[in-house]
Amino acid sequence: MEKLAGVDYKSIPFFKDIKKDQWTDWKWQLKNTIKSIDEIKKIIKINKKKEDDLKKCLTKFRMSITPYYASLMKTDYKRCVIRLQAVPKIDELCDNKYDLTDPLHEDSDSPVPGLTHRYPDRVLFIVTHICSMYCRHCTRRRVVGAEDEHITERHIGKCISYIKEHKEIRDVLLSGGDPLTLSNNRLEQILIELRKIDHVEIIRIGSRMPVVLPFRITDQLVKMLKKYH
Repeated sequence: MEKLAGVDYKSIPFFKDIKKDQWTDWKWQLKNTIKSIDEIKKIIKINKKKEDDLKKCLTKFRMSITPYYASLMKTDYKRCVIRLQAVPKIDELCDNKYDLTDPLHEDSDSPVPGLTHRYPDRVLFIVTHICSMYCRHCTRRRVVGAEDEHITERHIGKCISYIKEHKEIRDVLLSGGDPLTLSNNRLEQILIELRKIDHVEIIRIGSRMPVVLPFRITDQLVKMLKKYH
């Protein structure tokens, strides 16, 4: 983890008083995501027009950037690829008559809430609506970022029951939101139930944590995941 902590975050005044054990704590990072214009202005340079555009964007879409990922942004380069993925842009407010409420047709392929069964042998299993960062290119923005909430145990149970009943399902992709925002214990509970199902051969986890919050990949998490690979 030393290499991951190698970003010179203390060179950014906004982060200069953060201790290393805080910075490398994924839970601290989640609690201190960058969500306001005042905060982002202390990290990168934003001109008046960009600030006005950002205010407009935040009336419709939320912003949330982990301190780690924010520290990687180029201070005064507006085309910084990390900045483009993290900071809202005015283009996000463009409406088009061809826009769809459910562009991936997930609802029409959802036999139970939280589960998309489009291909015969695999399902997409939504276990949370929470992400560590709201990516500007997100394809599930209609449900992710509106409210910070995990999926209830009742809904998780219904999804697992459906998987049990459909023996053609061999591949389960855990998604969200980001499954790694769950605690190790909560994630393990889901993995345990899935591993009890004989016809489930593959369990995958869709996550951006290794990129936007690498401190989440702890020794404890790796050890736990190895038991269910």
